[in-house]
Amino acid sequence: MTTAPVPLPALDLAAVVDLLDRRYPPSSAESWDAVGTVCGDPDQPVRRVLLAVDPTLDVVEEAIAWGADLLVTHHPLLLRPVHSVAATGFKGAVVHRLVRAGCALHVAHTNADAARDGVADALAEAVGLVDLEPLTPVPAEDLDKVVVFVPTPDAERLVDALAEAGAGALGEYSRCAWTTTGTGTFVPGEAAQPAVGRAGQVERVDETRVEMVAPRRLRSRVLAALRSTHPYEEPAFDVLELAALPGSTGIGRVGTLPGDLTLAAFGERVATALPATEQGVRLAGDLEAVVRRVAVVGGSGDSLFDAVRASGADAYLTADLRHHPASELRERAVFESRRRGAAGPSRPFLVDVAHFASEWPWLARAAALLEADAAAAGTTVETRVSTLRTDPWTARVASPDHR
Repeated sequence: MTTAPVPLPALDLAAVVDLLDRRYPPSSAESWDAVGTVCGDPDQPVRRVLLAVDPTLDVVEEAIAWGADLLVTHHPLLLRPVHSVAATGFKGAVVHRLVRAGCALHVAHTNADAARDGVADALAEAVGLVDLEPLTPVPAEDLDKVVVFVPTPDAERLVDALAEAGAGALGEYSRCAWTTTGTGTFVPGEAAQPAVGRAGQVERVDETRVEMVAPRRLRSRVLAALRSTHPYEEPAFDVLELAALPGSTGIGRVGTLPGDLTLAAFGERVATALPATEQGVRLAGDLEAVVRRVAVVGGSGDSLFDAVRASGADAYLTADLRHHPASELRERAVFESRRRGAAGPSRPFLVDVAHFASEWPWLARAAALLEADAAAAGTTVETRVSTLRTDPWTARVASPDHR
């Protein structure tokens, strides 16, 4: 006789949002953005999650037809302020339809653009780039280094307490500390109540020096943990403010192709890797020129031309390139190349795709990560990527001599 497996408990919406926020911290969103949960009860169970680029009515109907408890989209529904969500308008109709069906809506936009394993990483890896680094790095979080001297038998307990308060986290590692031992010496005053030693007498103690980094925003909490755990009445410690360093996240990515491609071949690779759209892939530059180093930005990217030029990229893959910025970038590249007397084509070349297509590769990655994070939490969610193409363009008529 076999026993049926016991189903894992469902996460509630608040817990799923917490998993998403850990991957795509809302604090990293641009100041103008509108990310987070649009509608939904924090206590409602979430068993099925549909992911899509845009919260259109058709996507909402797809989510409801599948039985999704949560719709996660990249683009915000309510990016610009509204004064009403009455069902007489299309945005209000989306909200009402979701609420009536018991399906929540959550948005991860520019916070997903900048995050590790976010939109930029997914786009870069979809077209074969390796050795990725941020195009515009976000400064790493301000850090302290806490240095404290503690009797050696108490060192492990102190490290545990500081780690619990938020110290010692380095990337995917926790409770990171460096220790060494030595001799501490002091003379307790007459009014002191020393844990070790006697008033007025020189005392020497085997001590451990403990060093741990901690986010500066947690300084008060870390020091409170230090004082409450340390056995000494007056613990000796230093707090050193570490130099700011570029972070590992940020808008866009720059990477290299494993081998040289012509611009034309790279354009073909992009067209194959991304969803088909009426726009397809537009190229600006010498089609036979070699491309090796590439910058990418999912979504509208012509505001980052200066960063692209500074990166030394041969080509720039992004979306929504407007005539004047694109023309000026290419003219500037040609002008500066001629002024230097450089031979060969002028870089960077431009690779322009549909906005929707540039952000779509992130959906499958986000879905897989959410399932993995739920499993790590001892539960499960089922995910699906929307099958609908939400690019607004539905047809293209080519010029007669380009058909």
